[in-house]
Amino acid sequence: MDDEALADFLGTAMSEYRLITPEAPLPCFALLMGSAEATTYQVRRIAFGHNARTSDPAARQEFRETIVPKFGPAYENEHRGWWMDSHDLLRASREADALGMDLLGSIHMHPDWHRLGPPSERGHTLSERPTPMDRHLFGRTRWPLNIICYLERRGSAFYHALAAWAPPPRHAAEGAECPEFALRIRTRSLVEA
Repeated sequence: MDDEALADFLGTAMSEYRLITPEAPLPCFALLMGSAEATTYQVRRIAFGHNARTSDPAARQEFRETIVPKFGPAYENEHRGWWMDSHDLLRASREADALGMDLLGSIHMHPDWHRLGPPSERGHTLSERPTPMDRHLFGRTRWPLNIICYLERRGSAFYHALAAWAPPPRHAAEGAECPEFALRIRTRSLVEA
C-alpha cells in the first residue's frame, strides 16, 4: 500500500474518530484502487463515498432481515456498519478505469469502541482482526483485498494497526476465518545504494 493512500485514509479516520460518541460509533470506509499482480496487490489510491445504510432500500432490508438477526441488536444503530452509496461506487469504478487501475477491495476503521462505547459494549474488544460481521461482508462482496485499520487514541496521540484479509474460501461455512495477507507500506523516500 502506498503511504500516500494510507495517509489519506488515516487523516479521514482520525477526523471521524474525534466525532464518535457512546451512541454513535461513526464508521470510516473507503475503496482500494490499484493493481493486481501475480502475487501482490498494489494499493495506490483510495476512494471515499457516502454511507447509504439508512437511505438505500436494499441496505435497509439487508440490515433488517440479515445483519441484525445474525449479528445482534447493536446493528440496529444506524452508525454501525457501512453500505457504500451505489453512485459513489460507480464513480470510484470509473475513476479507477480512467487511471488504468482496478477496484481491489475496501479499508475500514475499527475504533477502540471498547473504551468509547456504552458500558454494554466494553467487553467486545476490537482490533485489526475481522469481526464476525466483517467475515460475513468480506464473503458477500468477494473483493480480494480487505484492510482493517484499528485506531485508538491514548492521551493526545493516535495509534493504529493494520491487517489485510482475503475473503473466506468460497465454499467455506458461514463465519469461516479469512486468510491474512502480509501488508507492506511503500514509502516515497529513496533508499541509497
